Amino acid sequence: MRIATLLGLLAALTLPVAAQPPNFIVILADDLGYGDVGSFRRGADVRTPNIDRLAAEGVRFTGMRANCTVCSPSRAALLTGRFPDRVGVPGVIRTAPANSWGHLAPGVPTIGDLLRPAGYHTAIIGKWHLGLEAPNLPNDRGFDFFHGFLGDMMDSYTTHLRHGNNYLRRNREMITPTGHATDLFTNWTCEYLRARGAEGKPFFLYLAYNAPHSPIEPPAEALARVKERNPGLPAPRAATVALVEHMDDGIGRVLATLRETGLEGNTLVAFSSDNGGSLPHANNNDPWRDGKQSHYDGGLRVPFIVRWPGVAKPGTESTYAGLLFDLFATCLEAAGRPVPAGTDALSLVPILRGAAPATAERELYFVRREGGPAYGGKDYHALVRGDWKITQNTPYSPLELFNLREDPQERNNVFAQNQRVARELQSRLALHIQRGGAVPWQSPPSGK
Repeated sequence: MRIATLLGLLAALTLPVAAQPPNFIVILADDLGYGDVGSFRRGADVRTPNIDRLAAEGVRFTGMRANCTVCSPSRAALLTGRFPDRVGVPGVIRTAPANSWGHLAPGVPTIGDLLRPAGYHTAIIGKWHLGLEAPNLPNDRGFDFFHGFLGDMMDSYTTHLRHGNNYLRRNREMITPTGHATDLFTNWTCEYLRARGAEGKPFFLYLAYNAPHSPIEPPAEALARVKERNPGLPAPRAATVALVEHMDDGIGRVLATLRETGLEGNTLVAFSSDNGGSLPHANNNDPWRDGKQSHYDGGLRVPFIVRWPGVAKPGTESTYAGLLFDLFATCLEAAGRPVPAGTDALSLVPILRGAAPATAERELYFVRREGGPAYGGKDYHALVRGDWKITQNTPYSPLELFNLREDPQERNNVFAQNQRVARELQSRLALHIQRGGAVPWQSPPSGK
């Protein structure tokens, strides 16, 4: 009996052990330009060694775009895997209802909703920007834990208020911490990772920094370091570089904690930005035209990196033309979960595993709604298909057409010379607009 028991134990030890599903950390910067990351711009005046290390240890995607030229729509798309107007967020959700242009649709599952049944602990640290009250708070929309800022932007990185309101929360509790917001989000993330390492349960963490969104308030020591290194740098650019580098320092601390806790080897880490950099605040979008709010590629192209140890080959580059919300489908496939019907995002897992991307032509659709005299509460759109891009930068601007292969900087509008292509893309764009128009983008009246 003892021999049989021993043999049984030995046999059990030789059985294959099911691989634990990967953890996920999605790090999203706010208004970070394509040229504000060292590994995406040669000769950059900014130093981002920790983001660059992610690129060296993973896949650097050079053809990715955000889902919108501004914050809320890109974030809604990232968390739902759908184009932003199809979840009720074609524009920015703001403190004042009269100037708010989106309402996250009820009933649409988020990545948190979809990963929780698979045993994942789901968390958001940092900026939410998809609702200021229930039922559109993070804990209402699929996330077990929230430690961050509900609003659009902070009036100061150190007072943490917006229009005099305190939107900092730990889950549903208002909190009043002290310190620079970038440091707070980094500290809270390191605490979260230590807790996850002790628990051993798979997790999905969305770390959304406010940096380098305005106001441009780097810590004094970060700014002094930049000025000493490059005394000839114009003051606005020096301040923005310092704010970016301070965020990079925080990312370095997060990555170090991931290693210290033993979580690094089974954690997919993705990094990107919600839209292109803000030119009035000295962000850099080289080599692309224009910046935040614009449908030219300076407003849409973003740095995009995925590190997946043991799966994605380190130091590789992909020119695949995808969108920020592809991370939604990527995380679900990597976790072995089905991608729900109605998802517009496509998984990057095949690319990360070294396979060639699908050759079928993909339509990249963009929408933004905004108020004020320049926009009048209307929306405006862009569509990329293959080499062609049809675009508009305000509801009152004429449509433009660009051949991105011949003219990647979008300098030569060829709408008049290519009427057949233009009309075909217009008809495709109209179908997207119809689908988005079926979803309300304002909160229902009180009591409804």
